[in-house]
Amino acid sequence: MSILALPMRRASLAVLVAGAYVAVFMMVLTRSPLLDFDWRIAMWRPSRQWPQLQGVLDVLVVAGQRGPTVAVALSWLGWRSWRGRDPRPLLVFLAALALLNVSVGAVKLGAGRLGPSYAYTIGSAELFRGGDIFPSGHAANSVVIWGTLAHLAPRHRRAAGVLAALAALVVGLTTVYLGYHWFTDALGGWAAGALVLLALPSCERFAEWVAEWGRGLCGHLRSGPVSGVPRRRRRHGRCGSAAAGLPSALGAVTSRSVLRASMSPQVNPVTTANGFHPRVWNERGPPRVPCLSQNPPFMFPAA
Repeated sequence: MSILALPMRRASLAVLVAGAYVAVFMMVLTRSPLLDFDWRIAMWRPSRQWPQLQGVLDVLVVAGQRGPTVAVALSWLGWRSWRGRDPRPLLVFLAALALLNVSVGAVKLGAGRLGPSYAYTIGSAELFRGGDIFPSGHAANSVVIWGTLAHLAPRHRRAAGVLAALAALVVGLTTVYLGYHWFTDALGGWAAGALVLLALPSCERFAEWVAEWGRGLCGHLRSGPVSGVPRRRRRHGRCGSAAAGLPSALGAVTSRSVLRASMSPQVNPVTTANGFHPRVWNERGPPRVPCLSQNPPFMFPAA
């Protein structure tokens, strides 16, 4: 069972990760031995010690860049959502990505740390100087993007989780090797990404709510505004039914009367037909229809 499905363990782990996140920032702020380790690595310049690795690591660091990785993830999740007619995996990823951007971006702007290539004073923390280095965006992106894809994988989640953790580790160390970030920046990026992963169950509930709302809206639009309104039935009695079928009844009576008059040798057909003329009706009234003489539903207009 995934640890993301256990609320108590997830909450405890989130507290530990958040504590480590704050501890790393405080160690940088107070110029602890961890900050000295940052400067030792930066001045040692690993890219010059192992220049043969730079070509490979320049390619691997792309796995932590937001643009290419998000494009790959959206393509796969979009195809999966379209094929399965289920938008929830795509919505979960978008919610996690939004949470990552907000949380990491806020800390970057608040810390304002400069990178090793732009540092002013040796041994200083380089905080609050308008930079955007802490925490490492590459490390946080690799943790959240590949970790979310591993969590949403339909099969082999453990293997996918191991590969996602390995990718995040390699990307974070590669940024230190290339001189883009301090080592503590990578630590902060891993912690920030882990906090977003621990919030994935909340993203799943949000995605479920959005999916249900979207289905309801689509059903309402498909049904149309008229079909949802019940038709009002007209209540009428026996006389009302006779009045509704009055034209057909009058036509039937007229046809039968003319036919009988034409077949009878004693009755003139022309006289009988003239008797049913509208002008004669206005003078004598229409032919008698059952129930119409008791309670007529309407009056004929005068000539």
